[in-house]
Amino acid sequence: MGAPRARVVRRPVHGVLLLDKPLGLSSNDALQKCKWLLRAEKAGHTGTLDPLATGALPLCFGAATKFSQLHLDADKTYEAVAVLGVKTTTGDAEGEVVSERPVPPVTPQRLAEVERQFTGPIQQVPPMHSALKKDGKALYEYARAGQEVERAPRDVVVHELRLELVEEGGRAALRFTARVSKGTYIRTLGEDIGETLGCGAHLSLLRRIATGPFDVARCVTLEAFAAMSEAEREAALLPPEALLDGHTRVTLGADDAGRFLSGLRRRGHWADADRVAVFSPSPPGAGSGWGHAQRPELPQRVPPSPPPEGGRSESVLLGTAHTRAGELIPSRLLSPIEIDQILRARSHAEQTP
Repeated sequence: MGAPRARVVRRPVHGVLLLDKPLGLSSNDALQKCKWLLRAEKAGHTGTLDPLATGALPLCFGAATKFSQLHLDADKTYEAVAVLGVKTTTGDAEGEVVSERPVPPVTPQRLAEVERQFTGPIQQVPPMHSALKKDGKALYEYARAGQEVERAPRDVVVHELRLELVEEGGRAALRFTARVSKGTYIRTLGEDIGETLGCGAHLSLLRRIATGPFDVARCVTLEAFAAMSEAEREAALLPPEALLDGHTRVTLGADDAGRFLSGLRRRGHWADADRVAVFSPSPPGAGSGWGHAQRPELPQRVPPSPPPEGGRSESVLLGTAHTRAGELIPSRLLSPIEIDQILRARSHAEQTP
């Protein structure tokens, strides 16, 4: 009998890992592998990527999980190959072939017409092989049972679409790049383009090359991440505020930061904004009392502070908020303990050669 497996001692880890998800692995499996490699206590992702898709998958750890929902609304960019003339049960190469049709001539003019037709606001009927739920049950569960249920069309937006006629395995195919809104199914887009061309289609390749501000060129592969030392893995993480792209930045002084963390509104000269990221200058060294923020009797007026100039920010994220009529109103807050852990990790990283 082999020796018992050593128990992993979990620890607080806060940040975002940009993973280049490999083929055949579910998003949750990828998340759990990286969580184990980091020995992280808490983890989550910013939306799933099909097992048969590869590419950019931001993974959130610790305090970053509080903002993962914000990234679900981000635009996504995909590269895909759609094999023309062959339709499958799943819309990709994993499914069984249900029909084969001849492919009509596809001229550059015809491709340009299709690009225009599928660019902008469109409607899609969600595929049966998807995690979308109906009556509390995922559609793929119905599909696996051989049932097809009615699905209402959904409004999505294709911001950009580029099509190129290529050959795949001796068959005509389309290589395309699409930047789309949340909720867009690329398999369905490929199938619908195939139907518009009169021959049907299925995807043979799907790769997400960007999600929000994160490009796949910045992502690390699972193999490379596993080969790193623990210190290198931590260094590969982006700070939680990396998820707050597009937020207005507000910086509070230390006293008002403590009050804000207690859930109190602050007053200042801020313009109205729906998405605000709130920071405070880092205390002088980790463990400097952030776990003991006091609630004041009355709020005080705080002037807005400009963001730091170029270079690495020495401020610490407190959370998100929105501003109305000169009030800074808390939304999602980090706990004083999380902030202290982030500062300790930062201090440790700076002292490590």
